[in-house]
Amino acid sequence: MINFVGAGPGAVDLITVRGKQLLEQADIIIYAGSLVNPGLLEYARQGCEIHNSASMTLEEVIKVMKRGESEGKAVVRLHTGDPSIYGAIREQIDMLEELKIDYKVCPGVSSFCGAAAALGAPTHQPGPGQPARSMRCGTSSSCTRRPTNGGATTAWASFCTTPRPKRWAKRPATTTGCAAAG
Repeated sequence: MINFVGAGPGAVDLITVRGKQLLEQADIIIYAGSLVNPGLLEYARQGCEIHNSASMTLEEVIKVMKRGESEGKAVVRLHTGDPSIYGAIREQIDMLEELKIDYKVCPGVSSFCGAAAALGAPTHQPGPGQPARSMRCGTSSSCTRRPTNGGATTAWASFCTTPRPKRWAKRPATTTGCAAAG
């Protein structure tokens, strides 16, 4: 069984209880080293095999999963935030299904929820016409409005399409790209 686990938006203590338990029980952990807080690996038990997928191809990741499954090991694929939101699990799931390997997805606290909390900006307001919108803009050529200051892309992607209260003008510089994108 392969467990895709959401690591949460960054802070080690924002992983779900189930996600933490799966890390503690894992024989193999494959984590997105360029995105996941390495402090989460401290939940791994002694002797756990740990792979940083930042330096691996998709085929190499699947090879480790396949080997772990064939050896009867508990495998965790640790993704940032919630693996189903912004996470690139679809191609992994497709390959696992082709190989007839079972998997489960353990949700995590999405980075857009972490951004909302950091900004003090609720994703839903009372009244009509206040939807939460989320889009992935890191690589899409169809996304033309992006922050230019290297700021919080996730915050921008999640909140720039909704009306912003005037109090946001007092937020730190990392959100100014969002406000400027208007």
